[in-house]
Amino acid sequence: MNHRVQVADTGESFFAQAQEPLLEAAERAGVALAHDCRAGGCGTCRIRLLQGRVAYEDFPMGLTAEEADEGFALACQARACSDLTISAARALPLCSPPSRYRAAVRSVRALGPDVVHLGLAIEAAQALVYRPGQYMNILLPDGSPRSFSMASAPAAQQEVDFHVRRIPGGRFTEGMLAQMRSGDPLEVEVPLGGFAYHAEDYRPLLMVATGTGLAPIKSILESLMDDPDCPPVTLYWGARHAEDLYLHEQIQEWAGRLYDFQYVPVLSRADERWTGRRGYVTEAIAQDFPDLSEHAIYLCGSPRMIVDAKRRFASQNASLAHVYADSFNFQHELAPSL
Repeated sequence: MNHRVQVADTGESFFAQAQEPLLEAAERAGVALAHDCRAGGCGTCRIRLLQGRVAYEDFPMGLTAEEADEGFALACQARACSDLTISAARALPLCSPPSRYRAAVRSVRALGPDVVHLGLAIEAAQALVYRPGQYMNILLPDGSPRSFSMASAPAAQQEVDFHVRRIPGGRFTEGMLAQMRSGDPLEVEVPLGGFAYHAEDYRPLLMVATGTGLAPIKSILESLMDDPDCPPVTLYWGARHAEDLYLHEQIQEWAGRLYDFQYVPVLSRADERWTGRRGYVTEAIAQDFPDLSEHAIYLCGSPRMIVDAKRRFASQNASLAHVYADSFNFQHELAPSL
């Protein structure tokens, strides 16, 4: 049985067959819906159900029960159980279409025990425009991709920074990366992803990262530096040990360039020398913010952190329509990005 799906934002419509993901049905009809991983992990294809019901073969990782209760669904996994009226993701600023480019290595240096800074210069005939928060694919010689979030704000000289976590035995992170030198060529695909800053929210920003999930958060915050319209910013960065806070000193200097900036590092396995916050980053936020109803919240890190954060923050009155997540490990490392 076919069900009619109306997109309230654009007036477009399409028909979805029984047991067919909404995203596939939309693509067959030429209706564009934001998407990325197609596996239910990243949350980029989140839509809101205004009318009708959907079901899943398996409830997706990138959606919480609280979000589903508020009418949200993931188009890449949801199957229509009736005719639907949906609201798609809010529009983001335009950027360059995803394309393949040649790039040259600018620098490779250690940031921390397991994190490497990789700097690339993109060889593009025209200015490359990406949204802070997006990612790119580095294409290996056999064409397989390795995905990494940009850690720098867009620059006119088309130079891009990355924070690459070493994976034991990883073909790229322990193999190719360890041998890279300045000037080495690479093929890349950029820009990708729907994680980005929503200036239209006009809300204080709560930025939450674990590990190298800091990279897209850094890109967003660098784009807001010295901006007179920058809202108040609070950054919580969760790690295991003090040495994992690989930009700790630099982040403290951001206070002079971001409005009302607060930085709270949280360690889950701190030793006796650590005098800061301990435990899990979501627990620290729950203690500090009993009411999150006024905030726009950006989450980037492990899938476990993101799921826990969404659940906790929903109980603290967070507006789930203003929670944006990039499930870093799942989206950027699962298939396969070592």
